[in-house]
Amino acid sequence: MNIMLTGGTGFIGKALCHRLLDEGHVLYVVSRWPDQVNSIIGRPVNAASDPLQWLGQPIDVMINLAGAPIADARWSDARKDELLQSRLRPTRQLVRFAEEAGHKPKVLISGSAIGFYGAHGDDEVTELSAAHDEFAHRLCVEWETEALAAEQSGVRVCLLRTGLVLGPDGGMLDRLLTPFKLGLGGRLGSGQHYMPWIHREDLVNIILFLIQRDDMSGAFNGAAPTPVRNATFSRILAGVLKRPMLMPVPAWLLKLALGELSQMLLTGAKVVPYRLEKAGFVFQYPTVRPALAQILER
Repeated sequence: MNIMLTGGTGFIGKALCHRLLDEGHVLYVVSRWPDQVNSIIGRPVNAASDPLQWLGQPIDVMINLAGAPIADARWSDARKDELLQSRLRPTRQLVRFAEEAGHKPKVLISGSAIGFYGAHGDDEVTELSAAHDEFAHRLCVEWETEALAAEQSGVRVCLLRTGLVLGPDGGMLDRLLTPFKLGLGGRLGSGQHYMPWIHREDLVNIILFLIQRDDMSGAFNGAAPTPVRNATFSRILAGVLKRPMLMPVPAWLLKLALGELSQMLLTGAKVVPYRLEKAGFVFQYPTVRPALAQILER
């Protein structure tokens, strides 16, 4: 198939590109720096800053993974706007492509996040659960609303609400490894909040699953079926690394350092992939210890 991607040079996107290329697909990667795409991915793909450049190409699938990392900086008003616009701009580009293309893409798989639901304590959260109104929720709502506009062009839309994505050489885990390897890792605050997570290989498999399933649309939770509390995740990570867990991070310190962003790190939701499992998707890494062991062995 001919597949167009945004975010193809990111932590998830690069792994997805390699998988799609291995399967023989032709990739069209939308990037603000198209001249750098091939060197970043490490394999030849088509690259451009504007997808309308490819209106003459019969694009079969669109995958939208673009967006500035949500936890990389304090949430000032300017940062919030950057987080929003970095998601809306590429989504609008793909929707416009669908509107103008003579050969309509069959499906748009568009990223979102479990932040859609907000804090939920110990309640199990499925795609049908109510959401709490906070910044991460409003961000996801606007992002998803833009993607759903592609339905007006006859494109099937799948919204993938991902949890903490675990994989080698990037993502949140990469930032955790140094303190944990030094024995200085620990839980955040009380550590009792849930951390929905997913192995990157399972997330890539979900995207491929949704491409093939013409009967599936709407929102899907991209999280492993066994979410764990932050304290449990921290203890397992320290155990896999064979290091002590000595330095819990007090909630007050996170609030002082990160402001509003700290609430996302100190609260969580017990998100489960209800719709994916009901549709027959099987996770390769359903529990966190084998997932971390496989990643860290690599």
